[in-house]
Order: sequence, then structure tokens, then C-alpha cells
Amino acid sequence: MAMPDPVAPTVDLRSYLASRGRMVEEALDAALPGTDALPGPLHTAMRYSLFAGGKRLRPMLVLASAEATGGDPADALPTACAVEIIHTYSLIHDDLPSMDDSPLRRGRPTCHVAFGEAIAVLAGDALHALAFELLTKTAKTAGPAWTLQVIEEIAGAIGTRGMVGGQVLDLLGEGRPSLAHLGRWPADAREGVHTIHRWKTAALIRASVRAGAILAGASPVQLRDLSIYGEHLGLAFQIIDDILDEAAETTAGTGERADAGKLTFPSVFGVERSRALAGEETERAIAALQGWGPSAAILNDLARAQLVREA
Repeated sequence: MAMPDPVAPTVDLRSYLASRGRMVEEALDAALPGTDALPGPLHTAMRYSLFAGGKRLRPMLVLASAEATGGDPADALPTACAVEIIHTYSLIHDDLPSMDDSPLRRGRPTCHVAFGEAIAVLAGDALHALAFELLTKTAKTAGPAWTLQVIEEIAGAIGTRGMVGGQVLDLLGEGRPSLAHLGRWPADAREGVHTIHRWKTAALIRASVRAGAILAGASPVQLRDLSIYGEHLGLAFQIIDDILDEAAETTAGTGERADAGKLTFPSVFGVERSRALAGEETERAIAALQGWGPSAAILNDLARAQLVREA
């Protein structure tokens, strides 16, 4: 399978990300209580983490898939905000001392370092609740049936067979060469790392792609194609994340890695093979939308752009 050319974002994609990014940022700002609203420390911590400079890939995928299937991005905006808020809550909890014990996130102190562990836990909880409150707002434009379908989609993607389950497998796999000790899970590390990240990362990315299309009234065939696209894009995204983490640790020269002992793609396959795998997963994502024509242009550009990102 030929790998896609690792080209920089096109002018159209840069313009799209800028315009839709403004929509998302303004909607997120409006959705969160101000820091002067009680309880102030909680709202401050929520805003600190949500506006820490994330890539906003998941909300972009919600909006892009809605538009690719004939929908209005404004109607999908609450859902786009909800998936980004869920992603942020997961990062707050992942960074906690009981999990990854990370002191920094995007170059600044993590939520629990800045506000204390109790406030960080509660900030994550509050963001989780807010996300589902936002998801209910789509009923005004998409109707209750599609809204319920989106809620079911996202809830499944972040549960025990999705993001949370994947985080548990990630924790249980620390210091182990495989997941054989988990019984039914793959004994081979190559299968194990795919399993972890298909749940931990790809599930919510896949749900984000599907959610926008569901709200736009996509056909079963369109949803099938987008499901394949989302899963392969999610794996490619995680592989590149792992490669960037490896490079950052090597450059820092600290001798200690935050993910030491974990099943990452570079630790299992090596950096060069991991980069090739990212290209293969990206090509599979693009191939899933092969018959879509111009309507898939932004989705395809978003997939290609992951291969050349540096953060």
C-alpha cells in the first residue's frame, strides 16, 4: 500500500481550521461558567485546562463530517464542543499522580499541579457532566432521535470498551512486554498496543467523525465509510503522538520518560516502522472515502496533516 505524501496543510485546510477554530473557541468560552461564578476555583481550573492550546482535532472532525454529509456546522457545534470537553477531562485525569503522574501538559503545569489534586479531579468530573449537557442541546436542531444516537455513540466511545477501558489497559500494561496477563487480550505486544490505542484514542476520534454525520442525517453507507476513516485516523494520530513524545524525551535528554515501560508504538515497532505504520493507517483512512469526491477534501486534508504535525 502506497503511503500518502506527507504534505503540509493546504491553503483551504488552513482557512478551514482558522474559521471553524474561531467558532469552536467562542462556543467553548460561552459554554463554561466564568471564573467569577461560584465555585470560582473549580471554574478557573476547568478553563485553565480547556484553553491550554489543544489541537482541537476532535471538534474539527465533528464539523467537517457534518459538512461532508450536507449538514450545517452550526447545528453540530454543541457536539463539537462536547467532544473537546470530554477530551480535556480525560487529560486532566490521565495526568493525575494515581495515573500517569505528569507534571507538565503542553509546556505548563498540569491541572493537579496548578490547583491541587482534589480540584483537578472535580474539574474533570465537572467537564464530563458539562459535555453531556451540551449534547442534549442538539435536540433543538437535529431532533431527539439523532440526538440520542449521538449521545449513545459518544458514551460508548468513552466507556469500558473505549477511552476509559483503553486507559485501564494502558495502566495494566506498564512494565509488561504484552497483555497476556489480562487473559483474553492479545499476548503479542504488536496486537496489544493496537488494542490499547484503538480504545484509548481511536474510539473517541471515530465517534467524533460519526457524530457530525449522524446530526446531518448521513446514510448508513456514509456512516460505514466514516467509521473506517475515523478508526484508522485515530490510530495514525496516536502513532504520531508516540513518535513526537519519543523525540521530545530524546531532545530533553532527561534520561527519564513519562511513558517508560508502557506499550507505545515506538517501544514495540521502533520509530521508523512506527512512522511507516502511521502512513499506512492514514492511507487506509483516505481510501475509506475514495468515492466521496470533493465533499471529503477537508477530511482527507485533516488526515494527511497529522503526518507532518510537530506537536
